[in-house]
Formats: sequence, C-alpha cells, structure tokens
Amino acid sequence: MELRSAARGFLAFLLSVPVLQGNGDWTVTYSSSNVCALRGATFDINCTYEYPDNVQYRPNTDTTLWFKGDNKQPVDLEHDTDYTGRVETSCGEVSCTGSRCHVTCTLIIEDLTQSDSAVYKFWFTTNQTGLEYTGDPGVTLSVTDLQVKLSFRHPTDPTWTELECHSVCDLAGDPRYIWFKNGENVGQGVNYRSYIQHEGSYSCAVEGYEGLHSPLVYAPKTPSVTVSPSGEIKEGSSVTLSCSSDANPAANYTWFKDISPHNSREMKQGPQLVFRRILSADSGQYYCLAQTELRTKSELIYITVKYAPKTPSVTVSPSGEIKEGSSVTLSCSSDSNPAATYTWFRVTRGYPYKEMKEGQQLVFRRILSSQSGQYRCKATNKWGKDSVTYSINVNYGPKNTSLLSSPSGEIKEGSSVTLSCSSDANPAATYTWLKNNQPLLWGPSQPHTFPSVRLEDRGTYRCHAENQYGQLGSNSIFLDVTYDPNTPLVTVSPSGEIEEGSSVTLSCSRDANPAANYTWFREHEDSVKASGQNYTITNITSEHGGNYYCQAHNAIGFHNSTFLLIKVCIQSLKSTDVALTTSPSWTTTVAVRGIVVLLATVLLLVFLCMRRKRASRKASGQGGRPDTVEELLPVPVYENIPALTNRLAHAAQREPIEEQDGHHCAIIHTSASDNQDQDQMEMGGTSEL
Repeated sequence: MELRSAARGFLAFLLSVPVLQGNGDWTVTYSSSNVCALRGATFDINCTYEYPDNVQYRPNTDTTLWFKGDNKQPVDLEHDTDYTGRVETSCGEVSCTGSRCHVTCTLIIEDLTQSDSAVYKFWFTTNQTGLEYTGDPGVTLSVTDLQVKLSFRHPTDPTWTELECHSVCDLAGDPRYIWFKNGENVGQGVNYRSYIQHEGSYSCAVEGYEGLHSPLVYAPKTPSVTVSPSGEIKEGSSVTLSCSSDANPAANYTWFKDISPHNSREMKQGPQLVFRRILSADSGQYYCLAQTELRTKSELIYITVKYAPKTPSVTVSPSGEIKEGSSVTLSCSSDSNPAATYTWFRVTRGYPYKEMKEGQQLVFRRILSSQSGQYRCKATNKWGKDSVTYSINVNYGPKNTSLLSSPSGEIKEGSSVTLSCSSDANPAATYTWLKNNQPLLWGPSQPHTFPSVRLEDRGTYRCHAENQYGQLGSNSIFLDVTYDPNTPLVTVSPSGEIEEGSSVTLSCSRDANPAANYTWFREHEDSVKASGQNYTITNITSEHGGNYYCQAHNAIGFHNSTFLLIKVCIQSLKSTDVALTTSPSWTTTVAVRGIVVLLATVLLLVFLCMRRKRASRKASGQGGRPDTVEELLPVPVYENIPALTNRLAHAAQREPIEEQDGHHCAIIHTSASDNQDQDQMEMGGTSEL
C-alpha cells in the first residue's frame, strides 16, 4: 500500500484544466481532461456532479459507476475482470449550498499497464425510473514507459554514444534517474554518456522507483553482410546486398556507400540494398549500420562491376584548328572493366570501314587536306564493344578557283545570267569580283545574277577567292551581250528635190550584236526591192515614187524602219499643162486651191453674162421681147456649170510632191478632153464635163 500511495503522486497532467459538462441544471466537473502516467504507477482522478436542490428528482447515490469507452453499454470498472483487484471507487456525502447540491466521487487504478490507456467517464441514475446521466467527455489516460533514447552520437565513432532516460510524460517533482548496465547501478542523471560495449545492456529508472525499469536496450552485434549472386558482377544484372544483426529491440538498418575515409553517402534504409540493374558507377565500398538506440557498423564490402566499354571519347592534339601540313595525333579512351583494346578505321561512304591501326593513338605526321573526314575508334573487351566517330577538319587556302556562266556563251540582252565563282577552300573562301580588271562593288557572297542583262554589262569578268590561309584568282569569262537591231534609221542621198532621171541612194543603219543584215521593201508590195545596207535607184522616174522602208535583222530578231516617202519632181511640162507653184506650207496650198476655184467660178459667170447680152441683141433685132430672152438660151449650158466647176477644183486639189529644199513640187494635169469641154462651153455646146 505504501507503493500505491507513493505512485499516486507520480502522475503528469498534460492538460489539468477542469472539464465541465452539463445541461444547465445538471453538471459534471472532472479534475483533469488528460492524464499521463508511467506503467506500474497509480491513476487517481475525481469528479464532482451538481444539481439544483429544488428539483423533484434527485441522484440515486446507490447507483453510480465509472466506465471506459462509449456510452452505449457502460460496464462498472469494479466488475471488469481486467481491473480486478486494481480499481477502487468512492463518493462523498451530498453537500448543498444555497439552491445547489454537489457530490464528489473518486476513481483509483493501481499498477497501470499499457492496456489501461483509455477514456474514463462517470455515470449515475436518479430517483426517477429511466432517468440517468453520463459525464461527457470524460478523462483520457495515457500509460507509458520510461525509454532509453539516443541524445548524442559521435559523428565518426559509432561506439561512443550518449543515452537519455526519457518519458513522454512531464513527470512531477523533477525526479532523478538511476542508470543500469547489465542490471548493475552505473550512475545517476538524466543522461548517460559512455563507450557502448556490444555485449552490454542498458536501462534506467526513477530514483526511489528502481523496480520500474525502462525496457532493456543493448548495442546490436556486428552485422554480417552477404552478396547475391556471388562471383563476378556484370553491369545490368540484379545484385542484392543483405545485412543482419542480433539486437534488442530489433535493429533498424541503413546502407551507406563509402566515398572517402571520412565521407559516406546514405543509400537506403532496410536490411537489403537491391540493385535491380546494377551500373558501373555502382562499383565501390559499402557497409551497413545496425542500430537501436545504439548502433553498430558492419565490415566494408567491395563491389566490382564488370562492364563493356562505354562510348569512347576522342581527343586531338594539338587542339584548335588543324592546318594542312601540320602534325596531328588522335587519342581514344573509354571507361571499361576490364580495360579495352582499341582499333582505328577510316569511314568511307559506300564502302566498308578501312582498318588503319590498332592502338590507342592515330598519328598524322604531315596531314593533308584529302585526309579530312571521319575516323572511327572501336573499344573492345570480353563484355562487349562500342565505338565513336570523330571528324577531322583540315583547313587550307583556296584551290582550283573557277568562274562559270549560266547560261554560257552569248547572252541575249534582257535575259538573266548568273556568274558563279567556286573554289576548294577550308574555311570557305570569300570572293571579290573584277570586270575588265577593275574591282566591282559587289558583295562578298556569290553567285551574282543579272536579272536583266544590259549592253553595258558586256565585258570580261573574273573572281578572286581568299581565306586566312591563302588566295587564288579564277579564269576569265567574256560576257558577250547580244541584242537585236532596234528601229533602224534611214537616210536619202542626195537630199533635197529629186528630179526625174536622177539617181538616189537610200541608206539603212542600226547597231546590233551580231551585226544586222538589211532588206528593202516598198509599201504595199511583198517582193524584196533590194538587200544590203544601201539601196540605189538610178534614172528615177515618177513610177518610183512611194513609201519605202528597210528591215534590219539578225539571229536575235528584226525591226522595220519608219516609212521614207519618195516623190519625183517633173521639171518639163507639156504645152497643154498649167503649172502652179505653191507656197512652202500646206496652209498656202489650201489657199491656192480656194483661189483657183473662185477664179473659175467668176470666169463662168462673166461668160454666161456675155452670152445673155448677145442673145438679147439678137432678139431686139428680130423684134422680140426682153422677157422672152431666157427661153431662147439652151438649158444644158446651166446644167453644165457645176460640172465644170468641180472639174477645175479637182485639178487644183492634186497632192504636192514631198517638200525638197524648203519648197513643194506639185503637178496639175489638164487632159485634152478638158480643153474640148471648154471649147464647147464657149460655143454653147452641151458636152458633159
């Protein structure tokens, strides 16, 4: 009983605020809502219920109980077999103050176990049948052990450790702790710091309660490590490392990879470290750590992964640009286990690789531009092979610089032509252009295109290729621009008036490439009059008059000249002809024509007037009357007057000969029939004009 009394004070109230529950008239107040106690200690809790003194029904003090769990079927703890001999309940006397009464009840549980952790509630009935009351939410009890925990671990020595005696409860009275090693008292205090021995077991207890030890802890035995499968380990296979150790409580395991003497990388927690598909990078030293509150390190185990050569790498010496004629060394290396052997090949398109040399290095004593290209290094060991291709780029100055024209040959004016300059050079050359040995302001790029070539583009072209390793000029190309003769120019010699019987030469000319040929035509005639640049007409007559033109043509095309009008002036007139000289302008010619018509009309009127007078005299002599004179005149004379007028006007309107030396030459012909008509008019005849 002394132990029980002492244990009653050995409680920790995590939440010691009183809990009040009620419906306004009835209330239940617990001294604490949460209680934490050590295993083996005594749980002591009380509650007070209150009710009004003036109600018709009162609590039945004979029917009160404590229970744990829910409210559905409360079971009195005193009748619960799990609490037999460990539970004691009691209620005090009813005490009333003013209009309210209250009763205090107590629950005591001795020798607490882990299963006693639960929620405990107080329940009672009243003097009215069927009326009962439960004090919710009750009191939560947590039962715990003292525990030995690790408080400090040396970073490099797993055997040197500091332990702490720990409880989840805040124990009252700031108790002192006693430490035990293999059951022997080895010191006092919250902490125990020492070199932990693998064969030792450790525990702690509260001073004065040495019978309530914490569970024993002891360092795990040195773990053993196995590898499965055994033997050589090939990359890509599955490998399992297993760790085991005797420990209490059971140890937890952690795997580490040893990076350096004082540096490790944690890999995985658990007794096994599994590589589903092990890699070459997984080669190295591993160990496992078995630990409870203490820990023990296993021996190191070395994993060697065998693997085929990884993709080889190639280095070149000297580094940087490779110039033709220099010495170059290629070196091949590969990560492999075991070490690889090396073979060099030259890569040629369309053909199998050409083996060049075995060994890790390929040396060019004096490298040539033709040795630019791809080289393959193959690395091989018993587990496989791999290869890599390396490109050598040999730099050199321009070679075989050439200039091409597309299209080639003669180029028609207005067509498109492209000049292309090419050169074998590395790096690619830049180009300058020259025309007739004079630099052109063209850009450095090529080719150069004339979208519509012109006559002034004709000339000799060449290009100049250059890079930092040298320069070289190209061949020359003559750009011959061909074009057809445009509208030809025609001239006449001699100039001025062309007299009948003289000789005249027509000339036609036009620039063309190739040179033009000429053909002469007369308007409205299909036959060719002459061929050649000049056309000469000898002993010219009026029959030669008309429009002439020439046609200039070459392989590109042809063009016709404008018309050249040839009119022949006749200097000797017949005696029956009337010659009129006109003024130098067309306006003057029209005026002359008008005057001629007017004069002809006046002459006709004078002539008619004279005839009338003559007829009148004859009539008077015969005794006739004046008003009958008209009846004697022949009517046809009047009818022929307009015809005669038109005849004269027609003669006056004949076209003049082309202007020669500042004047026109025009011929008006009056035929013999015209003279006869005039005579008939004078004689009063009736001939039609």
